[in-house]
Amino acid sequence: MPEGPSIVILKEAVQQFKFEKVIAATGNSKKIDASLLEGLTITDFKSWGKHFLICFSNFAIRVHMMMFGSYKINEDSGKPARLHLKFKNGDLNFYNVSLLLINEPLDEVYDWSADVMNPLWDAKKVVKKMKEQPDLLACDALMNQQLFAGVGNIIKNEVLFRTRIHPLSLINRLPPKKIKELIAEAVNYSFDFLKWKKEFTLKKHWLAYHQKMCPRDKVPFLKANTGKGRRTSYYCPVCQVLYNKNL
Repeated sequence: MPEGPSIVILKEAVQQFKFEKVIAATGNSKKIDASLLEGLTITDFKSWGKHFLICFSNFAIRVHMMMFGSYKINEDSGKPARLHLKFKNGDLNFYNVSLLLINEPLDEVYDWSADVMNPLWDAKKVVKKMKEQPDLLACDALMNQQLFAGVGNIIKNEVLFRTRIHPLSLINRLPPKKIKELIAEAVNYSFDFLKWKKEFTLKKHWLAYHQKMCPRDKVPFLKANTGKGRRTSYYCPVCQVLYNKNL
């Protein structure tokens, strides 16, 4: 599933279609009648975490890539498109994505301050939200899109390794300094991710995700499905400290 930085890259890549009129719209979505978009002009493209938003004057189309979604700009993959938009200056195709029509103002739907890559990101609000969930695990906190919109499993693993926090640590047992580190690195790594993704070097920089050996302690990483979502965590039993109720 693409994480926030990949959606930012998509948003940047489609700027050529901003303020362009949709000449033709087709797709195999059962939730949206694509033909309703024909003749309408795109007013903006936005992103919130893992959501890509195509904005029109009175509504927006939310695109979620899910696990296997993809897109093509000015080319066709040869597969049936979930949504195909044709413009005077090119084409935009989405495949295997989830689409949703949003009629409400986006400012009422999305908390922009929860998006780790948005200029309105607010770390203080995140701290407050986490304190309201005393039994929240570190691995679940990072994957919670209402806390860290855009953070996915890659970023989660790398942030926990950077901050030396065990994924099963309880947030309310973390020292204040560690909470600040966790929040700061969620943002820092997201922007590092964006930079490396653009350079096509992301995997070369992985220190924990899909790695076998801790580069700090030279011991094997442990691998486990952790948290409510049972997402895979890679962690070092030596340097990543477990902060729990017994400490």
